[in-house]
Amino acid sequence: MINAYTDYELMLRARTDDANLRARRLDALRAALTSGDANLIEPAAKDFVVRHRLLVDAGSDEYRELCALMTRAEIEGLQRTLERDRGDFTGTPKDPIVKPATGTAREAAAPGETIMELFDTYARENPNQIKPDTLAQARRDVGLFVEYVGSTFPVYRIDKKAVREWKALLLRYPIKASETKAFDGMKLAQIVKHNETVKKPTISTTTVNRYLSGFSAFCTWLTNHGYLTANPAAAMFLKKSKEKTTKPFTVDEMNALFKSPLFTGCQNDEAPRFWSKPGNVLIRDHRYWVPLIMLYSGARPAEIAQLGIDDVREDRGHWIMHITTEGEGDKSVKTDGSMRVLPVHPELVNLGFLDYHAKAKEKGDKRLFPLAERNERGQMIADFSRDFPRYLTKIGLKDGRGLSLYSFRHGAADALRRAGFLDEQFGFILGHTSGTMTQRYGTLPQGMLEQRVELVNSISYPGLMVDHLKSVSAVGEAA
Repeated sequence: MINAYTDYELMLRARTDDANLRARRLDALRAALTSGDANLIEPAAKDFVVRHRLLVDAGSDEYRELCALMTRAEIEGLQRTLERDRGDFTGTPKDPIVKPATGTAREAAAPGETIMELFDTYARENPNQIKPDTLAQARRDVGLFVEYVGSTFPVYRIDKKAVREWKALLLRYPIKASETKAFDGMKLAQIVKHNETVKKPTISTTTVNRYLSGFSAFCTWLTNHGYLTANPAAAMFLKKSKEKTTKPFTVDEMNALFKSPLFTGCQNDEAPRFWSKPGNVLIRDHRYWVPLIMLYSGARPAEIAQLGIDDVREDRGHWIMHITTEGEGDKSVKTDGSMRVLPVHPELVNLGFLDYHAKAKEKGDKRLFPLAERNERGQMIADFSRDFPRYLTKIGLKDGRGLSLYSFRHGAADALRRAGFLDEQFGFILGHTSGTMTQRYGTLPQGMLEQRVELVNSISYPGLMVDHLKSVSAVGEAA
């Protein structure tokens, strides 16, 4: 009974003891704030820094400021509790650090109308009929904007100020930030801040414009549906640099490339890390032919990789490649104007391209390059497009930006210019024209086909040595 009565007395005094404890802490915090002592608040400050992944070093001016602000906030909170202990519930914070938010700062999106919920509606409608891969990219772009403004940010408050501030962060956003461990768990602003220490290279002007493009298309839809009065991303795009980011190969670089293991024999054809090691394994699938066909046609890598067996055929004495969405298989082109007929260059015939085609047809293959695949985003041979520049780095041809699979396409354009043709005369060869039904079905008058043969056959690279590739192929077949 004595113990029970003691517990009862303690329970009665608990509220008073708690109030006394809070009063003593309030006095101590006031004294600490005046003297600049952070010991009392430091455990809470350290926990706050860790939980929110703040880039604040202990002992720095920013850290001391954080401790002071948190001290002021707790002082205001303790004062309210003591007032309420006395029955006074009218007290309000006087320190602006904890002043209740009012006006638009407290506004949140209505249920079902958050930015990402409306993007889902936009994606289902897909008013511009963009490809799934492009739509998925736009979702990531809009998601990065939401990461900056907050998930409950009302759509109608998206204005030029918000877009301008987001663009300013994008200009300092590091390349492949989401794949970099140093930025793991951080949000956009934190990543940009931390990169001042990590110093990763930032994304290009073209990439910033790509983010703005996907976001702007969504804002146009929001405007058309009455959520916004005008597109805030309009006229926000950056001027593109006139300097080319992709450059063509020099003849010396191509000679070194075509004498390297990927083309003459490597240690293993399954793992990219073994491509650069000499061996007796000959790669003769799309990884071999796509660069060569690009070199002598200017076609895009995905256009070549998706060719069907029937897309390569003889037409009135000339062998052609038909870039089209017609026929069997999962095919796509960049634009309607990309569908076109390309004559097969004599050098490709010399290297055995038609022999390769004949054997694939004899085996019953429906596609010319059956091992060429699309990734989960629908991109054709995206893995090879990514691995090829890395291969160039391994064999010493690439240092930084500049060379890629598209360097062959640029080289073909330059070769056509060297032959005396103007850009407007060969743009259709590269797929830079508007689409027509003639291009769609590949039925060309004789004169037009002869004109294309003349253009493609004019592609040449003085000093380029590729004849050895034919002899290597022959040895590989004999073996």
